[in-house]
Amino acid sequence: MIAAVRDGRPGTAMKSFSTLLNEQDIAAVVDFVRATFIVQRGINTYYHTVENGWPNHQRYAAAFPFALGEIALDTPWEKLTPAQQAGKRLFMASCISCHDRARVNDEGAVWDPRSVSFPRGGYRPDAAPSKQLDAVSGATPYAKHDKAPKLEKATAQERRGEQLFQANCAFCHAADGTARNWIGRFLEPHPRDLTDHAAMKGMGRAEIKAAIREGVAGTPMSAWKQVLPDQDIDAIVAYIVRVFHPLPAAPAQSGGKQR
Repeated sequence: MIAAVRDGRPGTAMKSFSTLLNEQDIAAVVDFVRATFIVQRGINTYYHTVENGWPNHQRYAAAFPFALGEIALDTPWEKLTPAQQAGKRLFMASCISCHDRARVNDEGAVWDPRSVSFPRGGYRPDAAPSKQLDAVSGATPYAKHDKAPKLEKATAQERRGEQLFQANCAFCHAADGTARNWIGRFLEPHPRDLTDHAAMKGMGRAEIKAAIREGVAGTPMSAWKQVLPDQDIDAIVAYIVRVFHPLPAAPAQSGGKQR
């Protein structure tokens, strides 16, 4: 456990804390976790407690079957008993913000979330001026980094990379690749600014692909090889080197290693 905290776990979101905590502090954290969570199973490790702002959690009992997945959330209303209908209404009104959709029988259409930065407030930098009603969000210094650069005369691969980058990578690296959105500024260490020549020094196509596939140890950059196939990662690389980190055109396939 000490090694996991100190060195992180490559290929996961568990980063290294060696630059933030000394050995004594790391040992103290591990001792606390082991004693409180593993050995004592302390009451302060439970979420729905009075100490955590959940007095009389049992009053939500009617919603428990939906939170625990015992009853699918999309079960037709007419197939639920009156008590179950009341539990579903309670779940939808009070529990769903943390428990999300719970279990469903029909997944339906895949959700298409848009990477955004705080403050949210409904602000979209690409909206018409008449739609930009949130002055607070519009004034944030982070908002401008949520606007993706225009990509013209793109190849099919670059266009695919644009879609994948903006749907996945922009959450941390910002839509403009600078990592200066709110999430990017919050993470420590900060995600790489893909537009900074110094930060991208030595990063050829192979190096960028390896960073995406395998992650970067000691940083929040986790491995994507279990999430995206190689062809999608190649598309993201093509987009990055076209828009953020221009490189010479890749040589034709000849069996040699590309960079």
